[in-house]
Amino acid sequence: MNDQQKTIARACLEGAEGNTMNFPQIVRALMEAGFEGYAIDYRRATATYYLPDGKSLELAAHAVSTPVAPSFDTSLMQAAIREAQQQVPGYTYRGFCEKAASAGCAGYIVSFSGRRALYIGRTAETHVENFPNQ
Repeated sequence: MNDQQKTIARACLEGAEGNTMNFPQIVRALMEAGFEGYAIDYRRATATYYLPDGKSLELAAHAVSTPVAPSFDTSLMQAAIREAQQQVPGYTYRGFCEKAASAGCAGYIVSFSGRRALYIGRTAETHVENFPNQ
């Protein structure tokens, strides 16, 4: 992994957490830099960015203040995702993360080639969200 890729990954994480980049912008920037996906772990407060050759970069992410709920509520998770997709007034990525944790989401994995995100609960329940058609 080169320094430019590391810089882009850091910029995307900062852009998400600072609400200066939205999900489509982040996906585009990471794909153009050669990444194949990334994972967010709410319990460890980490973001990991993956290259196709197996190399990865783990960065410290903001810690959610809401404990991850013991059970995964798919309907609450979907509601948080819809708010993000629609950029409802007052939406923030940090707010999304808090809602996800409240819904029992321990983290998520984004696959660019699969065009989907996999949200994972504490007991390995999952919700797959396909990228919207643009």
